[in-house]
Amino acid sequence: MPENDTSELARAIQEVTEKAQLLVREEIELAKAEMTDKVTKLIKGAVFGIVAGIFAVFALIYLLHSFSWGLWELIGVGRGPWLGFLIVGVLILVIGGIAGFLALRFIKKGSPPTPQLAIEEAQLIKGTLTANPAGHAVGKPAEKGMVR
Repeated sequence: MPENDTSELARAIQEVTEKAQLLVREEIELAKAEMTDKVTKLIKGAVFGIVAGIFAVFALIYLLHSFSWGLWELIGVGRGPWLGFLIVGVLILVIGGIAGFLALRFIKKGSPPTPQLAIEEAQLIKGTLTANPAGHAVGKPAEKGMVR
């Protein structure tokens, strides 16, 4: 092989190596960006959920207390206020159970926060790099009888 062909081959190998390194760095950046986006959305949702929950709890305390006294007024004065508070307590447990079930479903849909796009892209790149037109993986010798 002449010296000129060798230097062109070396240059081509160096260029492929540089592009592969660049591709790997870009895939890592894509995964970081994807994870940052997902974590940011989860944190924002959690913060707003906590704030809403705090206000709802304080409002609910007043509403449930007045509802319990209202039930006692409707049921009758002779039985005492405990029956109104018992009914409201059971309702709170039922509603809390339903809310907990829904929260569990939403959490399962949002986790785990994996960088799906980056993983799919990396698999495509891997498939492209390991296959060539001759039908065997790059770097593996061709089987006997196969033409390169």
